[in-house]
Amino acid sequence: MKSLIPVVMSGIIAVYGLVVSVLISGSIRPGEYSLFSGFTHLGAGLACGLTGLAAGYAIGIVGDSCVRAYVHEQKVFVGMVLVLIFAEVLGLYGLIVALIMNTSAIGGDKCPTI
Repeated sequence: MKSLIPVVMSGIIAVYGLVVSVLISGSIRPGEYSLFSGFTHLGAGLACGLTGLAAGYAIGIVGDSCVRAYVHEQKVFVGMVLVLIFAEVLGLYGLIVALIMNTSAIGGDKCPTI
């Protein structure tokens, strides 16, 4: 049962991307969407997506090696959870940056619309 922790933590990373995509798609209005908002939303999506990719990669490598080591040594579990939490925080930082970028794109009309 303890071997499912990396799987659950990688699923949380996907929820971060889902939250950002729903927030971005909810703030798009036809005819009122400026170039500034478009590029800011692109940057927010890339920030969340690339940090999610890095966090998922780290969780996959750590989860694989630590689950294999857990079969032989029970003491590795605490270290596994700590490293998985640090890997998860990478995705959380991307979510925070994406939320900040999304809020700055909602009120800003700094570039002319196309």
